[in-house]
Amino acid sequence: MPLAEFELVMLESGEVALQRAGSDEPLVRINFAPEAMSYLDGKHLEVAKVMMDAGLQKAFDIGEERLPQSDSAEDKIHTLH
Repeated sequence: MPLAEFELVMLESGEVALQRAGSDEPLVRINFAPEAMSYLDGKHLEVAKVMMDAGLQKAFDIGEERLPQSDSAEDKIHTLH
């Protein structure tokens, strides 16, 4: 996924969503159960932010793992003069 600016928004449904800046299409939605909302005592946006940050970091890590690695001797280019 290319680097872009993301934003957290509160949807009319009460869900917290992650979307690209300038877009109205949520990429990820978090819906807290009423019991969780009560337990979090109004801090659910802070929890959602940490959840999204961790998820984005892991997604970027997975993307980096997929990049071709050229550390092996077979992949190195040799120049003969």
